[in-house]
Amino acid sequence: MVTMSFADKVVLVTGGSSGIGAAAAVLFAKEGAAVAVVGRNRAKLDSVAQRCRELGARTLLITADIANDQEASTIVQKTIDEFGKLDVLINNAGITHLAGLQSTNIMESYDMVMNTNLRATVYITSLAVPHLISTKGNIINISSTLGKASNKRMLAYCVSKAGLDHFSKVIALELASSGVRVNTVRLGPVITDILENAGLPFTWDDLAKETPLGKVATADEAADMILFLASDKAKSVTGGEFTIDNGILIK
Repeated sequence: MVTMSFADKVVLVTGGSSGIGAAAAVLFAKEGAAVAVVGRNRAKLDSVAQRCRELGARTLLITADIANDQEASTIVQKTIDEFGKLDVLINNAGITHLAGLQSTNIMESYDMVMNTNLRATVYITSLAVPHLISTKGNIINISSTLGKASNKRMLAYCVSKAGLDHFSKVIALELASSGVRVNTVRLGPVITDILENAGLPFTWDDLAKETPLGKVATADEAADMILFLASDKAKSVTGGEFTIDNGILIK
């Protein structure tokens, strides 16, 4: 029987200090994985690490801003130095910012969002690939329904997620011959601290009313999908896009 046990596996999660990344790190720890958790907020990272260690998981905390090349360049190597290998890379870190094409700060907004959401993912993935080839591991990129839909107030975010979707397919094709799988989890509204962090002018209740199912998802639901795609239950799945959006894309 194919299981979802991650005993003796090593999982690297970016954006792991809260929200979806934290939920994923804890779930992988529960399933027996060693976890490397990357984030900018050390206090929040410590809280996630405590939860992982209470589950018996070997846990490495890496405080880094992935948009900074110098800091991003050390993430994979620190994981290898600590655990000796890498089986799963979860590119979860992301930010958003309100700006449209006619905003006075459009280029500042564009560079900030693209550097974190897409450029850093490309860079970290390129560093991780040799190690993932060695383990025949896999990559999961966390995207958004706004990679398909449009929001005129979030230009850079929409473009970054559309780019991430296509990046995922391109590298899935490139890495398939090496036995490395790549999949995308596309999320609609998920309760995290993103609204507060980005200062977005709406609430989760507002977003729930926009979905056909009349609700928003939880970080744990996203983590469940990530775990499945990383597991041997999905060993024939690559280049896929898996949506958790309470139906928002069918409107």
